[in-house]
Amino acid sequence: MRMPRGGRLFLATCLGSLFVLVLYFQSITKPEPGVKTGSRPGKSRRSPLQTLYNGDQQLDLLAAQRSLQGRREVLEQACLTHMRKRQVLSPEDLKHLIVDDKHSLIYCYVPKVACTNWKRVLMVLTSDGRYTDPLAIPANEAHVAGNLRTLSEFSVPEINHRLRSYLKFIFVREPFERLVSAYRNKFTRSYNTAFHKRYGTKIIRRHRPDPEPESLEKGNDVSFHEFVQYLVDPRTQREEPFNEHWERVHSLCHPCLIHYDVVGKYETLEPDAQAVLRLAGVEGTLQFPTSGKSTRTDGNMAARFFKHISPFYQKKLFNLYRMDFLLFNYSRPEFLRT
Repeated sequence: MRMPRGGRLFLATCLGSLFVLVLYFQSITKPEPGVKTGSRPGKSRRSPLQTLYNGDQQLDLLAAQRSLQGRREVLEQACLTHMRKRQVLSPEDLKHLIVDDKHSLIYCYVPKVACTNWKRVLMVLTSDGRYTDPLAIPANEAHVAGNLRTLSEFSVPEINHRLRSYLKFIFVREPFERLVSAYRNKFTRSYNTAFHKRYGTKIIRRHRPDPEPESLEKGNDVSFHEFVQYLVDPRTQREEPFNEHWERVHSLCHPCLIHYDVVGKYETLEPDAQAVLRLAGVEGTLQFPTSGKSTRTDGNMAARFFKHISPFYQKKLFNLYRMDFLLFNYSRPEFLRT
């Protein structure tokens, strides 16, 4: 006998509410350090969560652990203070969370925060020997869908089990430095024709008076000012979500609903990455790739880009990214004139 439509809707609502409820309790509770997770029967390997919460002296990471603990506490307090409305999450919202079942890890990747190298590292960790050197993996291969599993691919019970028992980590970056890095990469590089066509043409058509036909066709000469106008334009998000390269971190990774055990920062990338690899028990066999970029976007470069942005647009942009500044304890940039 087929269930009436109203009954099916009621059942779907109840199941969705149960999923959100479990996420809620998972986000405000810490795993029990005595519980062994991610290890096979018969093995006594300490889980990353046991090592983190028990303060293992062998790791010689006391200073790093205090820093990581401080970031978690700041994040939790900021969530309590500023995020009063709880978002309803579905498995689709978890597509940025990469899962490594072998080492009991969940990593939420944030574009423009060393995510290519983290994906390379996770491909090595999950490949069963196919990959051994992260830097030998081409950057474009690291971003191929299907090379790594995301949390959204699992069933609801499997999702909740991993959220409760795996070590969850995220790496963040000063919001405006990340934004300038995204602009430079996607709009000033000649090889990014897909972004020029997809976003550049729309930005020029909407925010440039009397554009040249070539610019309307190719979209390859978007200015930073036009990019900022596009971001703060209310029509932009009404029409479609932000692209992941300039989407806010709190919208990609939901740090007030998911309890991240490690909050790493791009500004301290090497020691923070080393801490994660030690917690995963692979530091001796794997090294996080160091960046060889000579023109990495930093605060000074961001200041030069913002120099020609009016106080009006600076204020609107800061309000747009305000939660990322607050949640991850970044100060308001000194170069802002708002």
